[in-house]
Parts: sequence; C-alpha cells; structure tokens
Amino acid sequence: MKETESKRKWRRFCERWTDWPELGLALDLSRVDFSREWLDGMAKPLAAAFEEMERLEAGAIANPDENRMVGHYWLRNPELAPNSSLREAIKAAQEKIFRFADKVHEGEIHGADGRFENFLLIGIGGSALGPQFAARALGKPGRDKIRPFFLDNTDPDGIDRALAELDGQLGKTLCVVASKSGGTPETRNGMVEVSRAYEAAGLQFARHAAAITMEGSKLDELARKEGWLARFPIWDWVGGRTSETSAVGLLPTALQGIDAAALLEGARRCDEVTRQREFKDNPAARLALMWYFLGEGRGARDMVVLPYKDRLELFSRYLQQLVMESLGKKKARDGRLVYQGLTVYGNKGSTDQHAYVQQLRDGLANFFVVFIEVLKDREGDSPEVEPGATSGDYLSAFLAGTRKALYEAGRQSITVTLQDVSPFRVGVLIALFERAVGLYASLININAYDQPGVEAGKKAASGLLAIQKRVLDALRRRRGEGRTAEELAEEVNQRLAEEAQEASSKEEKARLLDLAGTASPEEIFPLCERLAANRRAGVRKLSGSSPADSRYGVEA
Repeated sequence: MKETESKRKWRRFCERWTDWPELGLALDLSRVDFSREWLDGMAKPLAAAFEEMERLEAGAIANPDENRMVGHYWLRNPELAPNSSLREAIKAAQEKIFRFADKVHEGEIHGADGRFENFLLIGIGGSALGPQFAARALGKPGRDKIRPFFLDNTDPDGIDRALAELDGQLGKTLCVVASKSGGTPETRNGMVEVSRAYEAAGLQFARHAAAITMEGSKLDELARKEGWLARFPIWDWVGGRTSETSAVGLLPTALQGIDAAALLEGARRCDEVTRQREFKDNPAARLALMWYFLGEGRGARDMVVLPYKDRLELFSRYLQQLVMESLGKKKARDGRLVYQGLTVYGNKGSTDQHAYVQQLRDGLANFFVVFIEVLKDREGDSPEVEPGATSGDYLSAFLAGTRKALYEAGRQSITVTLQDVSPFRVGVLIALFERAVGLYASLININAYDQPGVEAGKKAASGLLAIQKRVLDALRRRRGEGRTAEELAEEVNQRLAEEAQEASSKEEKARLLDLAGTASPEEIFPLCERLAANRRAGVRKLSGSSPADSRYGVEA
C-alpha cells in the first residue's frame, strides 16, 4: 500500500525530532532535506571534529597566533581544567563573584548614597553582548535586586544617554568595567567619561567601581592603585564571545539577582550531552551538520534566527558575534584561502512576520531559518483573548504557520524548542551554540578561536588616530590658513617620515615608517569634516563645496 504524503511527513518528523528532557531541549530537523547517504558520508569528518574538541578541552593550544588554550568549557566544570592551579583559580573566582553579589544585595558593600540600586556595565563586544542578552532574557523589571544598565560603545551621544538615565543616581550605581586586556579603547573611553561624571557629582569613582580583567593588565593595575571595590579575573584562554560563563557574565547576572549558579549548571549539563559521539544523541552535532548541509560547507546561505519569545530578542545579536567572529575567516588552518563564514541576522517572531518574513517567503532563497520555540507562555495562567485561544496560542500558531509556509516555498529550517526561559535553560542555549560553532569550525577546517580581521581593524583605527593627531598639529601650526585634504596628507606624510628618522628606538622607528605614506586625502577629508562639525580644537571649514576644494583651518 502506497504511503500517503501525510504519513510520510509524520514518519520523517518522528525520525528527525529529538529531545533531551534533562535539558528541557528538543531539535526538529524534519524541514531540512538531507539524505541518509549524505549523513553517512559525514561520519568521518564529524568523528575528527569530536577528537579535535576533546583535545581542546584537554588543554591543547587552540589559538596558535597567540599561543593560548581555549578553556571556556572549564568555567562550568573546573575539574576539566588541565592543572590544579587553574581548577582552584576558577573555583575561587566564582566564589568571589557570588560572595560580592551577596554583600552588595545585603548593603554591606554600598555607594556614597546608600545601597546600590543600579549597576552600569562598561564593556564592548563579548564583554557586553552576553550580559545584555542574559539581562534581557532573565531579568524581572521592577523585581530585579539591582537594575542593569549598559555602556557598550565609544559613541559620545550614547555615553550621554546612559549617564542621563542615571542622573542623580550615581551615588547608588555600581560601575563594572570589563576588559580582558585593559586597553580596549571603547571600554577605556567609556570608563574615563563615566569616572569624570562621578567626579563632577562630587563622588569618588573608585568607591563605586569593580573591574573584570586579566591579572596585571592596565585596568587591573589602575583598579589596584586606586582601591576599587573589587577586581575579578578573566584569563587569556577565555575569548570575549565565549565569556558569558566567566566573571564577565556571571557578575552582572548575579548582581541583577538572577540565579547565575543555575545558568552555569545548565551550560555544564549541556556540555556533557554535547560530548556524545553519536549524531542522534548530540544536539550540537546535529546543529553543526545542518549548518554544513544548508550552507554547502561554505556559508552559501545566511542563518536567520527567529526566536518566538520577546525575552530572547537579543539572542540573534549575541549569535552574530559568537558565530560570525568565530567562523568568518579568510584562511583555512593549512593556509589556503577559503573565505569562510556564516552570516547571522534576525530579530523575533511574530514581529518579523510584519517585516522581512515577506522576503524570506517570496524573495531570494539565500538563507535558512533557525526557529526558537519556547513552550511555556508565562508565569501563571493565560486568559483567553477569544473563545478557545490565548495570546500564546497565537504566537505558537504564527511560528508553525511561518515554518510551514517557508518550507512549502522551498525554504528549509531548523527548530530549537526550549521548555522555558530560565537561568538553567539559557545556560543550555549558550553552551549548545558554543559547541556547535566549535564542531562546525572543525568540519570546515578553520580556527574558530582567533580573530585576525578584528585585530586588523584595531590596527587600522590606531593608525588613523595617529594621523588625526598630526592633522591637528598641522592646522595649529598655520593658524588662520586654510588647508585642503591633499595638502594636509602631503604634510602629514612628510612629518611622519621626519619623526621616524628622529625616533629613539627601532620599534618606534618601524611603527612610524609603516605609517608614513599612508595618510590619504580620501581619509583626511571625512576626518576634517567631523573635526569641523564638532569644532574640535577650533577647527572650522573655511570654504569649498567639494572634497577637492574644501579648506579647513584653526582661527588665528
């Protein structure tokens, strides 16, 4: 008897739906069109990925560029760390975090105006995205023990807005400055501006500040010298994008009053499950192989993340860093040019059914979707918004309907189902995607744990700041005179070459020689436009209507 289409779909669903009740997690791969033959062919590459992951967890050098291990898995299970000193350091750091948070909640540690009612986390990238995601996912507005605020950029207007929200409350606000190296410009700039705001309010910044940084960093030395309230360690083997289970994530989470220990436990339990070698038993392996299949092993399709839960709205932003910084690489580990990556974007359902889902359904088929479903609607019962239906019923129906409509149009998808949004479950979600990224990186033979593109951007920004300084010097030397971008570029390059000849060390000479000749009119014109717009150091646009004839100067 011929199998009906309905029965075929049901059989396929049963074969490709897997749950892990101990994690409150399920995965549905029934809307991915891989074959059994393809899956069998991936057995050897997946086995190699598991072996590599095992070596990584045992302490192998995973980032050869910086000669360092990668040990975020040890943070939720210190017994896995490769030596006793690391094990004890991790445990001591966690105990210190929880003890500090308790003292803050009890008022033993307080600000100039009494108990801390707010905390302001100053960080960027992984030092902000993870904590922001956890705060949004797990916070209880009006019931949090301390209200969270975040400063995650060097945008002056953004800094002003953050400080405006805390106007009159700085004496009850704890500042947490998170920077592994202690020299990250965006974080340093935010810290400098915030500390000046405390001074302007007649308050000692140090008596309201805590640092999360590496031992011996510039930030660590500053906090020690000034007598900040506390210093919490992070290690060179913890990358920013995998730092949510370090002090970077645990401290703000604990301060907010969220059960950070449960988040750690969820991550630990998920780690245990995702060490399983069988594809059917391992949710991270299932995710990684689907990414590989859907992206043809080269990120040929974007990954659209659609969580159908407001609390998970920031998850796609969090994944952008975790996935794209880890997987977006020019070269394979053997040096071949591969230009790998996996583009991530998304917001939330069902909001996006009134936004870009129209294109997903009818436009370019250059993506796959990861739906994230949460079974529990809310705390307590839901009223019916019409006979027989609650608002949560509508949300679930919109997810199922969108998934069905997309598949009918040839758009494939993965569905991740969580029992609820709780600290334990958020820990599971974080660990699941961390492991999937690591396994996928092995499948495509790239290093998930370095970031040469980010470092190149930082180096270029440093060079532009050095050029800006010399542009200002050039304008000041000839006050009252107008200079074009071309004239300034020529003068700055000449000055850099002169400075290189006068340099007292080989390192400084090499640095200046690298910069000499790099000042270009194309970069100096927008630089001067911004200086003039902000009246920096008296710079004005004196004349001109095009980039070529615009002239800039400082009043005499």
